[in-house]
Amino acid sequence: MRTRQTIRVVIIIAVVLSVVGAGAWWFLIRGSNAPVFRTVEVKRGDLEATISSTGTVEPEQVVDVGAQVSGIIISFGKDKHGKVIDYGTPVEVGTVLARIDDSLYSAAVDAAKAQLQQNMANKLSADANVLQMKAKLLQAQQDWERAQRLGPSDALSKSAYDQYHANYEVAKANMEAAKAAVEQTKAAVAQVQATLKSALVNLGYCTIKSPVKGVIIDRRVNIGQTVVSSMSATSLFLIATDLKRIQLWLSVNEADIGSILQGQPVTFTVDAFPDREFHGKVGKIRLNATMTQNVVTYTVEVNTKNDDGKLLPYLTANAKFKIGRKTGVLVVPNAALRWSPSPKLIAPEARGKSREHSVASGKDREGAHGHTDVAKIQGTIWTPQGKFVRPVHVNVGMTNGVITEVKGKDLSDGLQAIVGEMTPETKGGKAGTGAEQNPFTPQMGRGRH
Repeated sequence: MRTRQTIRVVIIIAVVLSVVGAGAWWFLIRGSNAPVFRTVEVKRGDLEATISSTGTVEPEQVVDVGAQVSGIIISFGKDKHGKVIDYGTPVEVGTVLARIDDSLYSAAVDAAKAQLQQNMANKLSADANVLQMKAKLLQAQQDWERAQRLGPSDALSKSAYDQYHANYEVAKANMEAAKAAVEQTKAAVAQVQATLKSALVNLGYCTIKSPVKGVIIDRRVNIGQTVVSSMSATSLFLIATDLKRIQLWLSVNEADIGSILQGQPVTFTVDAFPDREFHGKVGKIRLNATMTQNVVTYTVEVNTKNDDGKLLPYLTANAKFKIGRKTGVLVVPNAALRWSPSPKLIAPEARGKSREHSVASGKDREGAHGHTDVAKIQGTIWTPQGKFVRPVHVNVGMTNGVITEVKGKDLSDGLQAIVGEMTPETKGGKAGTGAEQNPFTPQMGRGRH
């Protein structure tokens, strides 16, 4: 019984002491405004600056095969294995892709051939007529020459004399007319030959053939569909010439386009293979910029290899342009460079100098806005010094939007840099200066990550 009473007394004393201690702690905390700083170490690490972008996977060269005649698609061709042409079919130069009903075009060819035969017969007739007119001209010429030797006399009357002369002139005119008829038939033959050639070409267009070696990535017609040719050729098939070489067409903001250079390395992923990283290089920057909601962007072509055929046309690509890399440099979270204390927290001996430097720092930052690696940009980080903080002036270098390279004579590995502070109000759930926030969380910037 005494043991139970003793245990009860001990429990009561312990509870009382706990309550008293908690009250004292709460009183001290509520009565104290001393901030508790959140710090990180300045440490060495590797830093890579990139520009993020999105775009699509595109074949390096695409040929749009169209139709130059109108008609109904009656059949598709076959590949070298005997399979009907379809999506993904590999084709060679000259492979038959499709056939258009050629009834009208065959009839046009037959009509042109018949007309050509008729015109050639007319030419033969005209050539024979020339020979006939030549013989008549010779006869008339000889009669006229005899009439001239005799002259108007008792042997040749004046009327007969004039008749021979007229016959000779008519024979000469008939000869010229016969020659003109020959030239006319020649022109008619040439015209029909051109018509026949055109008809044969149109007949040939009824068989659609591949102009290149590649892979069909789109078939836009079906059997029975009517193809109507107009000013622009109707598109039937889309052929990629070589899917082992692929391009990315990436959209880059105007603020970042100055950092993109030809030959620059690029890494990217596609949603189809999220665990695989692909590599490429900048090939070309297109100058025809586009504007969407007052944002100007440029299209950048990135060349990459696709030997295993994993990259399919028109996949969405998430890319990063590598614009710089440094290893073994001192880095701090960007939050350390953004944090600044209230004047009363600054160590007395540093207050004047800190203010002057903050003004200069602001000017330097304005002049270097947008640059990724300018080692002379001035900045300040703060480190605890008892109940105060003191500034450490640094030169700011490369940044990736999360951490930044810093240099300075007062910097050392392991130096504590303040990224925020917690007051009793903050602990109680109210937002204060430097409320709880991950210092490594990326902040909204100009597009660099």
